[in-house]
Amino acid sequence: MPRPADIATLLRGEVAQLSCWSAAWNPRRYALHIVVMVLGAGCYGAAMGWWRDPQQALYTAIKFPLILLLTAAGNALLNAMLAPLLGLNVPFRQSFAAVLMSFTIAAAVLGGFSPLIAFLIWNAPDLGAIASAKAAYNIILPAHVAVIAFAGITGNVRLLQLLRRLGGPAVARRVLLAWLAGNLFLGSQLSWILRPFVGSPQLRVEFLRADALHGNFYETVFRTCAHIFR
Repeated sequence: MPRPADIATLLRGEVAQLSCWSAAWNPRRYALHIVVMVLGAGCYGAAMGWWRDPQQALYTAIKFPLILLLTAAGNALLNAMLAPLLGLNVPFRQSFAAVLMSFTIAAAVLGGFSPLIAFLIWNAPDLGAIASAKAAYNIILPAHVAVIAFAGITGNVRLLQLLRRLGGPAVARRVLLAWLAGNLFLGSQLSWILRPFVGSPQLRVEFLRADALHGNFYETVFRTCAHIFR
């Protein structure tokens, strides 16, 4: 039976134990991973959205874990097909478990940073005060990027250690790069659909924008770059 202490083992990256976990089907352990993802990403999302409005904090606390869960599920399906092609012959269950553990570590790190982000938001000027909020935004946005990047890198480093044990260093690098590409493409588009996470003071707070399904993340990036170099 999985215990909360299993999360400590996961965060320490005890590869031998993680390899055994990934090979065995244990619904309770999977449920524990999902709970950590929901709580960790939810707390961070609430801290992220609070700067805009308490209602935005609630919405972001729901959106952020949802993005992690959907990205993990989508990439588990994709990775189960890619892994054998790249030399890692593992069953779908083991591939899914590895991805889920990686996202669980990232969510736990985000949850650990949520009090610091909440403190930063608490001391930031009101987002409605445009003049002073602009300077604060230039600090808060890079802070979010740095924390989320750190959490993602930490989860992927642990995943790389597990992949090396399962398939060797060369195979592990190929599989990890393919999985990272899947995370980037799917996670970016899901974030685009479920935006915003902070929100603009000029717009009404809402869970899902009316034009959420119009366009995509990559089209917007392309148009922005084209406008810059026009």
